[in-house]
Parts: sequence; C-alpha cells; structure tokens
Amino acid sequence: MGDSPASYIYMVQHLIEKCLIFNMTKEECMEALSKHANIKPVITVTVWNELEKENREFFEAYAKSQNKNRATEVEVEVEGGASTMIQKSILDRDHTKNSDNI
Repeated sequence: MGDSPASYIYMVQHLIEKCLIFNMTKEECMEALSKHANIKPVITVTVWNELEKENREFFEAYAKSQNKNRATEVEVEVEGGASTMIQKSILDRDHTKNSDNI
C-alpha cells in the first residue's frame, strides 16, 4: 500500500476485520497485529474504537457472540474437568479393587 496515513489506517482496518473473522477480542487483535504486523497497539485500539463508533450494532452483536463463545469454552472446560475427575475416580477405584485382590 502507499505511504499515506489514510492507506495505513485502511490497512489496519483490513487487518482488524481479519481478526474479527477469527473471533478475536480487541486485546487478542492488538497482540496479533503487534506481533505479526508490527503495528503499535495504540494504533489498533484507535482504529478499532472508530470502527465500533461507526458500526455500533455490529460490535454489540459481536460482543454478545464473544460472551457466548467464552461461556461455551468455560462450560467445555468445566465438563472436561468433571470428566477427567470422574475418569480419575474410576481409575483410582479400579486400582484399589485390584490391590485388594492381590
């Protein structure tokens, strides 16, 4: 892209849109653009905030989607943790039974 400030901002906007496609939070996007595109977090935040102002309804829906996704992730982790605990309990019980039979 050209060297003009407008083209730089447009590029950052395009990269933020890519982050949105990957369901990234603002913080995750800032980190990714800083690490992979050498864009200062303050630039990412500024462009993101302007996009939020211009597209309020989209970002409200996006935030709700993010919250649902996070809740689902926590639920899966909890279920996974419970499953792991149950499996461990069964293994411990079986191990104890086998020890008693020896």
